[in-house]
Amino acid sequence: MRARFTGRGRTGRTIGLTSVALALTLSVAGCSGAGNVGKGDPNTINVLMVNNPQMVDLQRLTAEHFTKETGIKVNYTVLPEDDLRDKMSQDFSSQAGQYDVASLSNYETPIYARNGWLTPLGDRAEKDPKFDQSDILNPVRSSLTAADGKVYAEPFYGESSFLMYRKDVFQAAGLTMPAHPTWHQVAAMAEKLDGYRKGMKGICLRGQVGWGQVVAPLTTVVNTFGGTWFAKDWQAKVDSPEFTKATQFYVDLVRKHGEAGAAQAGYTECLNDMQQGKVAMWYDATAGAGSLESSDSKVAGKVGYAPAPVEKTNSSGWLYTWAWGLQKASTHQDAAWKFIRWASSQGYEQLVGRTLGWSKVPAGKRASLYRNPQYLKNSGAFAPATQQAISSAKPNDPGVQPRPAPGIQFVGIPEFADLGTKVSNEVSSAIAGKQSVPEALKKSQRLAKEVSDAHANN
Repeated sequence: MRARFTGRGRTGRTIGLTSVALALTLSVAGCSGAGNVGKGDPNTINVLMVNNPQMVDLQRLTAEHFTKETGIKVNYTVLPEDDLRDKMSQDFSSQAGQYDVASLSNYETPIYARNGWLTPLGDRAEKDPKFDQSDILNPVRSSLTAADGKVYAEPFYGESSFLMYRKDVFQAAGLTMPAHPTWHQVAAMAEKLDGYRKGMKGICLRGQVGWGQVVAPLTTVVNTFGGTWFAKDWQAKVDSPEFTKATQFYVDLVRKHGEAGAAQAGYTECLNDMQQGKVAMWYDATAGAGSLESSDSKVAGKVGYAPAPVEKTNSSGWLYTWAWGLQKASTHQDAAWKFIRWASSQGYEQLVGRTLGWSKVPAGKRASLYRNPQYLKNSGAFAPATQQAISSAKPNDPGVQPRPAPGIQFVGIPEFADLGTKVSNEVSSAIAGKQSVPEALKKSQRLAKEVSDAHANN
């Protein structure tokens, strides 16, 4: 999820649409945050952060290390992803300055940058040799770079997607995972492994509602099957033969050989199923590998990692990063940068490795981590596959045709959060057997056409 947007330098109505869409696609969250605590104190900053495990680890380590070293106190507001996006959109769009720093993704970063809500960070990073901006993996850095060529956020961790599979089960079943599997090969293997062991399903795929849930893996399948959400001229293509074929394949695969309750299953549910030995394969985020190989995982040492399955493209893995953005209205620019520099640094990765364990390192952003003997000793089963997946991701060219905006598992426009969520409702309903795929995509095409018409008329 990142890179340079095609045709991003629009003004007038497009900028208005961007701001309005961001506001409309996010519902107001009733969560209390840091408020204006520390707003007048130059040595206190407010950080709005998603509640992912790696971020919770960061919160635990801050006072003892960052604050002790710099004297800067950090007030965290930690929220689930949807609530985070709500609050961040409200604060940054109004430039209220309630939060100095927020964790945002490569989806929001170029949009927020275009609207003037973020402070560019590239110059600070380039002038700081200890930070070593050149160490950031190129696809990740590119995804956080706006149309003006400036870097507007620094990554905390990055991820792509790959296929995780039970090596021991494959061996027992006489199967060999191809070096570069196709989706049809995966479907054939899922059929053979479905029920091979009591209670084991062939594969786990997200079916849960959400543009970041079922739509994320589904869109990578659409890309490699030759489909796209929008043609280069913004023509909506959600009911095209290619999009339909890919969606039908995905729905059939998860309905026939996927996990129980697939329509309600997302990343967390599939991770749990894989850890508990309930599925033989799982296609999802590379970030899941650390949990599969952790000391408390029942499948540690038994999992193999293959590239994201393909059909018509050479690669199909997605690209995503949680990064740190500095609000332009913040009155604590220097202190905020010091926090970002620390949280995105090689030093922080080493701190986590030493104190919490190398499997907990927020990986996927720095090339140096993949040369670190200690990290490779503990994460060697999946580290090379993760680095390769991220390095081969092509957010500007993820399919077989030109696109009007970048993105692999999303379309890099503000309206996509709302569009993707609405379409996910239809697809999830098809997975649940409540409607056919053509019916789901017919409704989805009408939604996509509303978006395409707005862009085509600009």
